[in-house]
Amino acid sequence: MAGERSESVRFVSLIVSVATLGGFLFGFDSGVINGTVDGLQEAFNSSTIGTGFNVASMLLGCAVGAFVAGRLSDVIGRRAVLLIAAALFIISAWGSGVATDATTFVIARVLGGLAVGAASVIAPAYISEVAPAERRGRLSSIQQVMIIVGLTAAFLSNYFLAEFAGGSQVEFWGGYAAWRWMFWAELVPATLFLILLFFIPESPRYLVAKGRDAEAQSVLGKLLGDAVAPTKLDEIKSSLANDHAPSLSDLLATQTGKIRPIVWVGIGLAVFQQFVGINIVFYYGAVLWQAVGFTENDALKINVLSGALSIGAVFFAIALIDKIGRKPLLFSGSLLMAAGLIVMSLAFASGSIVDGELALSDKAGLAALIAANVYVVAFNFSWGPVMWVMLGEMFPNQIRGSGLAVSGFAQWAANFLIIMSFPWLLTNIGLPITYGFYAGAALISALFVAIWVRETAGKELEAMTG
Repeated sequence: MAGERSESVRFVSLIVSVATLGGFLFGFDSGVINGTVDGLQEAFNSSTIGTGFNVASMLLGCAVGAFVAGRLSDVIGRRAVLLIAAALFIISAWGSGVATDATTFVIARVLGGLAVGAASVIAPAYISEVAPAERRGRLSSIQQVMIIVGLTAAFLSNYFLAEFAGGSQVEFWGGYAAWRWMFWAELVPATLFLILLFFIPESPRYLVAKGRDAEAQSVLGKLLGDAVAPTKLDEIKSSLANDHAPSLSDLLATQTGKIRPIVWVGIGLAVFQQFVGINIVFYYGAVLWQAVGFTENDALKINVLSGALSIGAVFFAIALIDKIGRKPLLFSGSLLMAAGLIVMSLAFASGSIVDGELALSDKAGLAALIAANVYVVAFNFSWGPVMWVMLGEMFPNQIRGSGLAVSGFAQWAANFLIIMSFPWLLTNIGLPITYGFYAGAALISALFVAIWVRETAGKELEAMTG
């Protein structure tokens, strides 16, 4: 029995290690663009607006990728969708590097966006469907660690390539500029992801939904042990409708014809994760800190500090998520984020305009810096990892793919809205009110969690109800 359990642990660990490579590529593909902007502008002779569109083009594919992947995973399987995502990562990395005009580049980045959107929802869902209930939260949270590691790897890769070449626009190897090699560096992890996916099984929940019971029982035997597998197989079968395959129509309650409450909860979690403004820190961090008086060098150092704190905070979440549950982490994270954002807003409001730029006193600048890092830590031990964990596990088996499709689309749409609105808000409304809006969203998210979110820690996926 001990030997069988040890074998199951190793098998689950292998699966999680492979699946979370999708999170690494999610982070890498999102971060690699940061070091290539100057090269893109020179290569395509694009305007500032054109360059901005080139940089943001990946987001066009993310929302579509998340929606299509959620539904497609019910048709062809979770692993199959990850295989498609891996292929798209490869095509996007190669195409972005070889592009000779803006149109080709945008197409390649949109394909990368499809892959990022697919990986963002399917990888945590797949992990949830193969992980034991008592360790599901910890294992699913590794996805967030890998996203941050992927971002860091992209930043380091960009730095070293530019350093060795003497600049992102300078020829590096084979007659190609360093910025092209920045994209091609992604080919290594993307190809590894594609190969390793062939060594892990399809989700047993999907196999049961497709009537492939023998295959499902074989996988469950490796995951849980042969003695438990038949019972778990019966539980999964009883959680699925026996009259039709999973479809979008399952999101509607049979009695009322209205969207199920659990779907609204999923959409709420996805939207609030973005409305608290976390990606403003990621995408506009250096710009923000320079806007309040820090030098460019100091601003970049602050970003590095925030990245290190983010990784530490996610490990904190991993240690607690299966012990104290998802709701306490989300609720406390919302309150701490609100506190950090309020302090930042007040610090920015205390500043004065000097030569057209906001200047803070030393005390206000220090307060804003501390508050910003409290905010980053709070997000990364709560809404950062926990939102993805909950989306992967909170929906009943019958509607998991469709629920992920809708929630994933909402998450990326909210991401796009926040990212596109920030420059306008910064110019026309100012930092204090803008950050006040994010603080308000964090406070409302705390109420949302307290009233509508139900705890899922320790529950079997077959016990989830809609």
